[in-house]
Amino acid sequence: MMKTVHVVGTSPDNVFAVLADGWSYAGWVVGNSHIRDVDEGWPSVGTRIHHSAGAWPTQIEDTTTVLAVEPGRLLELEAHLWVLGTAKVRISLSPLHNGTGTQVTMEEEVVGGPASLVPGVLQGVLFGPRNKESLARLGDLAVGRDAPSLGAGENEIR
Repeated sequence: MMKTVHVVGTSPDNVFAVLADGWSYAGWVVGNSHIRDVDEGWPSVGTRIHHSAGAWPTQIEDTTTVLAVEPGRLLELEAHLWVLGTAKVRISLSPLHNGTGTQVTMEEEVVGGPASLVPGVLQGVLFGPRNKESLARLGDLAVGRDAPSLGAGENEIR
């Protein structure tokens, strides 16, 4: 199992708000290039995101399904990628003791398909940088949602 940890400068609820927005996944999950649909009720157990991965015109269409959810704390997913395989992804959110942010932990394990034959150490080498970048993007989106909005005219270029 691959484990990636990232600290985000906002609350677990703000991070979970991004996770709860299925349409945001193409913006933070490295490799997802397009969200085609999000089941009503996402992220309830059993709901799915219908996504495409890769660059056009060779995109692969598949789904990711919610296995478990604890709002503000945990989201566990089963991600499919065509014939390459299936992965279980667990994203845990823990508030920092000093109240200044959230520790986001992503644990990913390839559980089916040809990719599951790749040794765990090599999976970490191949997917670790991808997961690190994904969590950085997730954090940026969460912090951005937490930022106060600019008043009228404050964002003008002069």
